[in-house]
Amino acid sequence: MGEVVYRRVVLKVSGEALRGQQNESQNYDPEFLYRLCRELATVHREGVQLALVVGGGNLFRGEDARRLQITDIAQGHYMGMLATVINALALQAILEQEGVAVRVMSAIRIEQVCEPYIRRRAIHHLEKGYMVILASGTGNPFFTTDTAAVLRAIEIGADVVLKGTRVDGVYSADPERHPSATRYTQLTFEEAYRRNLKVMDMTAFTLCQENRLPLIVFNIFRAGDLYRVLAGDPSVGTRIVPESESESEAAPAPEQSDGGKTGVRHAHPENPFLSSPNSTNAER
Repeated sequence: MGEVVYRRVVLKVSGEALRGQQNESQNYDPEFLYRLCRELATVHREGVQLALVVGGGNLFRGEDARRLQITDIAQGHYMGMLATVINALALQAILEQEGVAVRVMSAIRIEQVCEPYIRRRAIHHLEKGYMVILASGTGNPFFTTDTAAVLRAIEIGADVVLKGTRVDGVYSADPERHPSATRYTQLTFEEAYRRNLKVMDMTAFTLCQENRLPLIVFNIFRAGDLYRVLAGDPSVGTRIVPESESESEAAPAPEQSDGGKTGVRHAHPENPFLSSPNSTNAER
């Protein structure tokens, strides 16, 4: 495998991804969780300073609040934030079994089980060789965990944000409806806006653009793709970069992967109440 080209990274993983690809009736897919944590341990041993932001959609979603007839939307948001803490603790436990030193930091203070999020402390942990899992989103209702991932990346000075989904990048159209859809290898933020490609929620996307923070969308379920992304492999995922870093107009992938069966899934804003008609459950 090639040498990694990014040294400080924020990885966003949706809560729904923790259910795995096959069984949406379970909260966790143990096989996927252990495989993911082994890959995280591998990149950590390569010297990557890795901060992980995890969603909570496998444990609590907007439809759960509606089923409970909870009309206080902010209350439901806080319930979702607490779900991300449970996921963070699960990942911490498995990563520690893989020999990785991990610190969980929460934007909501729960000091019996994890540290409060403090920017300088998070940076200190990364510099000392800990992997950091950032829970509770931004700590505020009405903001998604996509936004939390970008915000934390800016705060800690990350080189890039990685968005791990069940699809292998950003497509020109949904290949399930349009078999000729093309996966882009690289886009600028301006091109993504112009083509109306819903990469992540608008607040998060705008934060990336305004702070010139590159974003890579890739398939978290494909073994080895995380390392290949970090090694700069251009054949994996879609890179969204500032205008000055773009080599050319939106570059399509040389060939469509997976026979067109994985494609444009307009990324779901991870807050379960802010559902998008173009999103899939696995992106929450």
